[in-house]
Amino acid sequence: MTQSDETTPANLQKTRTGLSRVWHATGYSLAGLRAGWGEPAFRQEALLAMVMLPAAFWLGKSWLEIAVLCASVVLVMVVELLNTAVEAAIDRIGPEWHDLSKRSKDMGSAAVLLSLMLCAGIWAAALIHRF
Repeated sequence: MTQSDETTPANLQKTRTGLSRVWHATGYSLAGLRAGWGEPAFRQEALLAMVMLPAAFWLGKSWLEIAVLCASVVLVMVVELLNTAVEAAIDRIGPEWHDLSKRSKDMGSAAVLLSLMLCAGIWAAALIHRF
């Protein structure tokens, strides 16, 4: 191992600071959103969000209600992206069936289900309160 191998970081992002780090991190985040768009479930949730987020401003009576309605929609999308990341990491390890891989994927799916139930409950309560 040479001297330069010992001092070269494995991840250049770790050496960046300031605006350079923010700029590159933003690029990675946008790449993640593009990758998420390739997943049918995330695409469906994003399209629904395009309807539900503006509807939150009509349905909510205060800034707090609007914020909770919007947050519940965004939470579903965040959990879906995390679930997709877990599935991709598990698939990267290997395609063969393994009990721990199944558990990981099932728990990610359960997290998405819980976030969807929370979102549905919040929106149902807001609709009942409105009408």
